[in-house]
Amino acid sequence: MEIVAVLASLLCGGLVLLLIIVAVYFVSTQRKLVSLDELCKNALSQIEVQLNSRFDAVLSLAKTAAKYAGHESETIIKTIEARGGGRTAATPEAINQQSDMLSQMMGRLNVVFERYPDLKASELYVNAQNGQKEYEENVRMSRMVYNDTATKMNRMVRQWPSSMVASILHFAEKEYLKVDDEKKRSYPNLDEAFAK
Repeated sequence: MEIVAVLASLLCGGLVLLLIIVAVYFVSTQRKLVSLDELCKNALSQIEVQLNSRFDAVLSLAKTAAKYAGHESETIIKTIEARGGGRTAATPEAINQQSDMLSQMMGRLNVVFERYPDLKASELYVNAQNGQKEYEENVRMSRMVYNDTATKMNRMVRQWPSSMVASILHFAEKEYLKVDDEKKRSYPNLDEAFAK
């Protein structure tokens, strides 16, 4: 009878210990998931701030161009202001759309700049162009931070046993930010260049 009581006591103690371990794991995993989710939201917010700054830099470039190219630049300025900054881009899809739109506007502005050599020599233009490049680099770095954080989050959501906790708490995979396909297509094909 004593052996049965000892075994029952060990079994109860083991179950209590197992429940404590499961509870600690659940709470720890929940905290990691919340932390990663907040980091993803923060990274998206940082990208949004950088894109709005980039819109301002594009608008500044367009206003600089307006001094030289009047009507052409004013049309671009109106387009920038109509589509422009101040809009929130809180999802990866919205950020991708806003980034694509900025690239299109820069393409239109670059056409204007090519037509007016005096404009390209202007100190205002050089400063605005440098600012634009800085914002592009900041957006690129912020995208990398977001995608890295989304990767960590997605691992937690998909790998067992943390996937069970994520499912119970309704955490979902994060969408990745895409690469700007237009820019990538315009890069020279190095395989073709070196094949000759």
